[in-house]
Amino acid sequence: MKGTFRSLRNYNYRVWASGAIVSNIGTWMQRTAQDWIVLTQLTRHNAAAVGVVMALQFGPQLLLLPLTGFAADHLDRRKLLIATQAAMGLLALGLGILTVSGLVQLWQVYVFAFLLGCVSAFDSPARQTFVSDLVGETDLSNAVALNSTSFNVARMIGPAVAGILIASVGTGWVFLINAASFVAVLCSLGFLRIGELHVGSRPVRTRGSLVEGFRYVWRRPDLKAVLLMLFLIGTFGLNFPIFISTMSVTVFHAGATEYGLLTSVMAIGSVAGALLAAHRGKPHIALLLAGAAVFGFGFTLAAIMPNVRLFGLALVIIGVSAQTLTTSTISLVQLSTEPAMRGRVMAILLAIALGGTPIGAPFVGWVADTCGPRWALGIGAASGLAAGIVGIHYLTKYRHLRVRIEAWRLRFSIDDSDHMTDSHQSGHLAPKQEAA
Repeated sequence: MKGTFRSLRNYNYRVWASGAIVSNIGTWMQRTAQDWIVLTQLTRHNAAAVGVVMALQFGPQLLLLPLTGFAADHLDRRKLLIATQAAMGLLALGLGILTVSGLVQLWQVYVFAFLLGCVSAFDSPARQTFVSDLVGETDLSNAVALNSTSFNVARMIGPAVAGILIASVGTGWVFLINAASFVAVLCSLGFLRIGELHVGSRPVRTRGSLVEGFRYVWRRPDLKAVLLMLFLIGTFGLNFPIFISTMSVTVFHAGATEYGLLTSVMAIGSVAGALLAAHRGKPHIALLLAGAAVFGFGFTLAAIMPNVRLFGLALVIIGVSAQTLTTSTISLVQLSTEPAMRGRVMAILLAIALGGTPIGAPFVGWVADTCGPRWALGIGAASGLAAGIVGIHYLTKYRHLRVRIEAWRLRFSIDDSDHMTDSHQSGHLAPKQEAA
């Protein structure tokens, strides 16, 4: 408990985590079923349609950005989460009833995806920043990583279960089971000890406070670099439903069970990446650079793999690197942002990570339909390379990155690599740190 799982000593965090993992398993079951029904039942293997669903589901993160960040900073996050989680459960119930009754059509899936995206736009920044209310600043980085571990354990279980259920009883029951899973997280929110929450003072509601988050980020070259890296990866690389479903159906000619298993296989790497992040101390931007490089390498391997088993191994590499990037970015940004600005900055982060999907997902789907799924994977590889270039530029300009060969080993040194601050603007740099 003293290391990787230390946040679980906190009662409120234990209760929250126990409810969240049940709900997350249901969420991943629904995502798998939703992509499968669009690709194989409502269209004739149309990857672009899957891209449209993703765009509608994640686009509201960008459209509603000012309101969602404001809500996460100014409203009671626990009560906000109760409202959003209940709404998402009702949406899953509605889609499940339509599917089981045989009435579901593609446009209805589009509508439900958009409505779910609108609710999730308010839920995500509140859920991310609610972690600090549960554990406080000391264990924040560990709790964020354990949250990601829970999310990816669910990602490992949910798709595999969904694949089996789709093949045996149909997609509609998967949606209904997901609706029921929201009861767990609602109960956990109700069982929290409110008096033990680490709730800080809310920022004053002033005119123009909605754009303060943008101004805050704009003044921070470190945050701008990290968020640009995340935008490139999120827009063109984190389109896994398209990559995995199209490779499964059109390249390897697999069924729903194999598709679910491949998604779960990638989650094995994601869990490993999240556990490594939980064990690690404070993250730094050099770690994001390494993660971007491995991310691009993993996609390159996946694009050339000749069979489904080797493709699955490449997905594990992608999972580790993707989770390292996303978890470390969330921890890095939260720890380096003033508490009063944290909700708005996290809303910007999530909008950048998911709001690029309306651009990237339809484009990646079009590439998969026109040129083939392997070329679409090449887009993911390019996103990792581009993010790495952004990281190198930042480290060279602001952290005085120096690379040299010493005793036949590649070594680099950077300034102030332990944490992100405003020191870049004031000109005060911490002592150099060196790594092999």
